[in-house]
Amino acid sequence: MELGLAGKRVLITGASKGIGAAISAHFLQEKAQVRIVARGNEQLQKTAAELQKSYGQKNISAMQCDCTKQAALNALQQSIEDSWQGIDIVVANIGDGRSIADSLPDEEQWQSTWNTNFESALLTARTFLPMLKKSKGCLLFISSIAGLEAIGAPVDYSTAKAALFALAKNMSRKLAPDVRVNVIAPGNIFFQGGSWDEKIQQDADRITNIIESSVPMQRFGSVDEIADAALFLCSDRASFITGSVLVVDGGQTVGVF
Repeated sequence: MELGLAGKRVLITGASKGIGAAISAHFLQEKAQVRIVARGNEQLQKTAAELQKSYGQKNISAMQCDCTKQAALNALQQSIEDSWQGIDIVVANIGDGRSIADSLPDEEQWQSTWNTNFESALLTARTFLPMLKKSKGCLLFISSIAGLEAIGAPVDYSTAKAALFALAKNMSRKLAPDVRVNVIAPGNIFFQGGSWDEKIQQDADRITNIIESSVPMQRFGSVDEIADAALFLCSDRASFITGSVLVVDGGQTVGVF
């Protein structure tokens, strides 16, 4: 299937590992131009080097950026303007589900989680929206099924991810037909070094029981499955799709609503 992504200028945040790194690789496979960013520079540069080995240096670049900081995003925006003179696709992928079990975390914990999981996406969208309007581009948020329903995830994380749905849906109505805005809500996605990997190392039998009892497909999802969904939503094949939330969770939330 021709996705029409060759030559597209793509920014992916939170791209040093996991879902973000996989989305980056899939865009490169489609011959897009990709800029990856993350807060931690060491892993980011390692990922960039690996992608360059596979896809060449011409279409992949990396820049350290803390997307919770407007000044850092301004510098990123200027760098992209200098390099590409515009942008076609922004994938806001930053998130961290690690938190505490309290029913209402204290102010410091709440603000930290909110900044990582919502403000980073909000600021990224605000910074690059003028460029997306010019290119009639696409904005994709990566959220979580934790924002859809109470499934036992941390309260602060779940609330921040729910806010992304509201942000995207409202933006999509106001920006159409010039910019498409969509969301992917992943379920339990496994990758080495991720939170599920850590939990398996601590108690593999418990995690197996959780997945088999709560996920109808009885397995974890893969980062490649999320990346495939992301590329479709950002492609010409999805040109009539905006304001949508694509749930990719193996059926975990299918009986919730």
